[in-house]
Amino acid sequence: MPRSPWYHEGLRFECTGCGACCTGAPGYVWVNQAEIETLAALLELDPETFERKYVRRVGIRRSLVEFPGGDCVFYDTASRSCQVYDARPRQCRTWPFWASNLRTPESWAEMAEGCPGANRGPLHPLDEIRVAVAVLRV
Repeated sequence: MPRSPWYHEGLRFECTGCGACCTGAPGYVWVNQAEIETLAALLELDPETFERKYVRRVGIRRSLVEFPGGDCVFYDTASRSCQVYDARPRQCRTWPFWASNLRTPESWAEMAEGCPGANRGPLHPLDEIRVAVAVLRV
């Protein structure tokens, strides 16, 4: 019988729109073809144009480009909002329920230091968290 994870009673999270997960140090926002097509449609671009303008290759994978300094190309610092929120990639949709944040209570606490939405808001049950983790391993 598998052992229950440390967060078996669920975790609280409510996005505050602070942008901490969209800004800061350089990194990767992985996208697949379906996400590229969805984002392109939202911006009224064909997928090839969208990819040339907003996607970079990292080995065999693809990631959204960033502004110098690491901010996501779709995060508007003036309005403090994501310009493609309704079509945001699965990596963004599943934050903060990533395997890397859920390894231990300490890793969750470390993430929560930079994320004001962690440990507040609605309780997300274990089943919901497991679905998010299964969508993408980060």
